[in-house]
Amino acid sequence: MQFLQKIISELLEDHQDISGLDIVLPGKRPMVFIKRILKEKQYEGLLPNFVTIDELIGGLSDNVEIKGIALWLFAFRTYNKIDASEDFSGFLKWFPTLQKDWDDMMKFSDNDQKILLWMLDEERIKNWGENLGDEDNPRKRNLNFWRKMNEFLPVLKSELKKENLATSGMLYQDAFFAIENFAKETDRQFIFCGFNALSRVEEYLVRQLLQWNKAEAYFQADRYYIDDERQESGKFLRETLKWREFNDSRDFKWIENQFSQPKNIKTYEVSGNIVQAKFLPEILKKIPENELSETALILLDENLLPAVLDSLNAIESVNITMGFPLKNLSFSNAIKKLFYLQKQQEKKSSSYYYADVLPILEELPNDESDSEIIRNFIFAIEERNIVYISKSLLEELLGNLSYFKLLQKPDNYKTFLDLLINFCYELKFKDLDDIQYENIALFENVFKIIKNQLLPYQIDVRIETLEVLIHQLVNSESIDFVGEPLAGFQIMGLLETRLLCFKNIILLSVNEGKLPLGNTQNTYIPFDVRKNFGLNTFLENDSIYAYHFYRLIQNAENVHLLYNALSSGVNTGEKSRFITQLEMESPHNIEHIIIENSSEPISQQLMKIEKNDEVMRLLNDWKNRVSASHLVTYLYNPIDFYLNHILKTRETNEIEEELSQRNYGNLVHFALQFLHEPVKGKILTVNDLEYLLKQTDAAIDFAIDKLKHQPEFYERGMNYIHKEIAKRVVRNIVEYDLELVRKGSVLQILDLEREINCDFLLDENNSDKISFYGFIDRIDQLDGITRVIDYKTAKPKNLTINLGKNKEEKLPELFFRDDYKQALQLSIYKYCIKNVLAINPANIETAIWSFAEVNNGPQKLNFVDINDSEVEQSIKNLIFEILNPKIPFEEKEKVSW
Repeated sequence: MQFLQKIISELLEDHQDISGLDIVLPGKRPMVFIKRILKEKQYEGLLPNFVTIDELIGGLSDNVEIKGIALWLFAFRTYNKIDASEDFSGFLKWFPTLQKDWDDMMKFSDNDQKILLWMLDEERIKNWGENLGDEDNPRKRNLNFWRKMNEFLPVLKSELKKENLATSGMLYQDAFFAIENFAKETDRQFIFCGFNALSRVEEYLVRQLLQWNKAEAYFQADRYYIDDERQESGKFLRETLKWREFNDSRDFKWIENQFSQPKNIKTYEVSGNIVQAKFLPEILKKIPENELSETALILLDENLLPAVLDSLNAIESVNITMGFPLKNLSFSNAIKKLFYLQKQQEKKSSSYYYADVLPILEELPNDESDSEIIRNFIFAIEERNIVYISKSLLEELLGNLSYFKLLQKPDNYKTFLDLLINFCYELKFKDLDDIQYENIALFENVFKIIKNQLLPYQIDVRIETLEVLIHQLVNSESIDFVGEPLAGFQIMGLLETRLLCFKNIILLSVNEGKLPLGNTQNTYIPFDVRKNFGLNTFLENDSIYAYHFYRLIQNAENVHLLYNALSSGVNTGEKSRFITQLEMESPHNIEHIIIENSSEPISQQLMKIEKNDEVMRLLNDWKNRVSASHLVTYLYNPIDFYLNHILKTRETNEIEEELSQRNYGNLVHFALQFLHEPVKGKILTVNDLEYLLKQTDAAIDFAIDKLKHQPEFYERGMNYIHKEIAKRVVRNIVEYDLELVRKGSVLQILDLEREINCDFLLDENNSDKISFYGFIDRIDQLDGITRVIDYKTAKPKNLTINLGKNKEEKLPELFFRDDYKQALQLSIYKYCIKNVLAINPANIETAIWSFAEVNNGPQKLNFVDINDSEVEQSIKNLIFEILNPKIPFEEKEKVSW
């Protein structure tokens, strides 16, 4: 019989009317199950009063609990009288942790002041006889901290009591002194259900009520971990068994023997967190549909909830009895980034870093009007490669955005809070899904709470302080799912399972660090001090988790324990020690199953495109406008050629925080164009070239403007170095020309960025052709020789081609290799120039001028014993392959070294 059913059955046997009973529970969730049990037993009287133990203890104090931001502000005002040097932001970094420690002192020990003095004395002993040095000495800081806390916390307690206010720990402390009279005088009858680890105050309350026969206590224990002193799960209940209130006249209820009953327990070693969720349907297939309402899925990692819900789309009825952390949702992330942007504005208000702005725009919900503005903004900053956006430019590009004011530096925190509240309010009227709506509504409420709480206090609140406040509140908030807890498949956290029993249980993330949590306490009080004064340490917390784990199993028949075996981030890939204990100590045979990632591996098969009629039609269109770079792309990878130049797909632009190789080349190109354009067509003199040298800085500025880059982009870091290197390259090219002229050479620049368009005949009948187009960086004439020069950032490669004895064999496929790509490009330029300009081929040189080896000058292309017609035939052969319908486009495998 399930635990709650057993309690209700006994209560109905002992009391005809249970409406006068107060049923005290660890949490609210079991109430609905008790009501269902009463309905099944056809109870027709009034319901009993349900109360949690915190509510019961809180009712014994005359004070009202204060918590959260209200407490922090009250405490800061009090602390300011002791130390006026610390601002609110600094105070919030340590007070919430200290407050939790202080509450623990009052809940678990009889004198919080005694522990504070102990901490102060301990720091004094550590510093005994030492020169404490300056204020930054860690030991002196600790000593000063506890000295202040011994003054501050008693004053805070006194100030709170004056206002009839109390922290959670103070309520417990007040209750402790009121319990004895309360137990004597109350005429209420209390039923304590399913408690395990009681604090000092809670234990005193239960025992006093038992002594006055004003209470009954029901515990859910099992022989397996009660009788075995080594089992940490029975630690607290073994102590409870020793209470003198349990004697011949009152039994301890109940110790069962369920854990040792036959059970089907399986552990699953799973490769990855998400794989656990994906494997769930396989487990559920083996559970009869009529047993789903007796099945619970316990998530030890709440972040897995979205993946779990996605994998359970085939389950008709799912009830979620746990909250999803507000901090993990997209709107929360956008608000976090918005505050980061505002903090950056406090530090440097002259411009915005693009990567601080973009994520906010992309993650906030946007209607079509705002989305259009954002698309135009992204296009503008990508086109101009704007890394740092000025205030005026941001307003120009985003000024019409509905929430633009949120991106601007506010006058004060009140203005910013009002903007946030209004923004959330308006968002709720947009087309949102339920979770988005709840997320935004909770944030709106948080902003309103902060605004209202700050109103009575004259505190200088900076954006950083506001962020800390919101972070503290949001971390404790979650979106609660509303469902039917009495029907369907149940999803819950471990603490939500208290008092409940299920036939089938599935636990995800049963890893060390998740179950139990281990030594993760956030506290200022050392382990030995906590132990000495009876405060809970991580060991007690481990025992609490152990009890919840074993209690779940003792009443179940089928148990599935999944853990992530992969090490990543904070996850060590180590299964929980509770699984190891089950395997080594329990009477059950544990089946161990290994689950590999069931995802289909990414296909490694290389892409292959057959040349069907449609592809051939596109190729025929391509013949009308062919660039030399198209053929180079084909040599690199035919699939890239097909995608980029036949289908005309394009990669999206990305903002460069560091100048790319392509734009570095453009920077030098445009600077040289600026210098050489005024002297184009002129026989260059020494004076001309010396004047150009003086214009180098202006040329670089022109190039930056033509690239649509901001000058600030080149003011710091690697971009400044790239600019200086580009400037040096430009100077070296001019100096190289200057040296030629000084030695008596005749140099004339004929053209710059010369566009070429020429037909390249593919057959003898002149019936088939392609049309080449392109831009030649520089055409000049040096001592009567026309030079076609192509600027490259890369080094020259294979510009002297000598096929030797293998000429007849190698020549037909000369340009089928990508290491001859530079020679191919120059050969096409030469063909076009000699035909367009009608120049004698003997007087034409083609060359690469590499920025990487700029002082070597133009490196000319040289064919040894290969004439122009043979070169042209090799170009044709490459084009014939591209146009051959029988040869598909096949992806080349990229080799990574």
